Amino acid sequence: MGGKPGEGLLELVAARQGHFRLESGHHSTLWLDLDTLFAQPSRIRPLVEQLAQTLRPYEPAGVCGPLVGGAFLAQMVAALLAVEFCFTERVMPAERDGMYRPRYRLPRGLRDRVGGKRFAIVDDVISAGSAAGGCYAELQTHGADPIVVGALLLLGSVGRSFFSGQGVPVESVARLPYELWTPEKCPLCASQMPLEDVTSDTHR
Repeated sequence: MGGKPGEGLLELVAARQGHFRLESGHHSTLWLDLDTLFAQPSRIRPLVEQLAQTLRPYEPAGVCGPLVGGAFLAQMVAALLAVEFCFTERVMPAERDGMYRPRYRLPRGLRDRVGGKRFAIVDDVISAGSAAGGCYAELQTHGADPIVVGALLLLGSVGRSFFSGQGVPVESVARLPYELWTPEKCPLCASQMPLEDVTSDTHR
């Protein structure tokens, strides 16, 4: 991967320009298809190792990530740090409108394992922080202490601002600018540009 880390990551995914509604409910002009990000683990491993080293000083007892990409990343980071691994699964409500609608749930067999432990939350790419925020809420529900959030790529500032408000630091290998709008403030909606709903394909 050449160039800056963020540019290298973008070489591993398919990016499209348009008018997209993301899982969080925000609208954006950029959509990243992350399905291929872990298709060749050897290509992504140097970035995963860099993230693991950034998270090591926080001394987590475990690493949690949302299915699917975040869980793949969490498993790799947990192995590098020699700590526990867990994951959450997305539960989508019936209603389609509103912000931050999905919920993330630990599998039943993992819920009793997280209580009283310090956890790092990781996701491959974080923009609005919908999936990472869902992991944060679920871990707290079951008595865990989420101490840091990590990402290979941090897009924009919305997700980071949320965790800053919770007193949780956000670490990333790379950061890139990224515009997000709530539906009522979206300039693409105002210009009547057709909207593509990608909420079934993303976990950000």
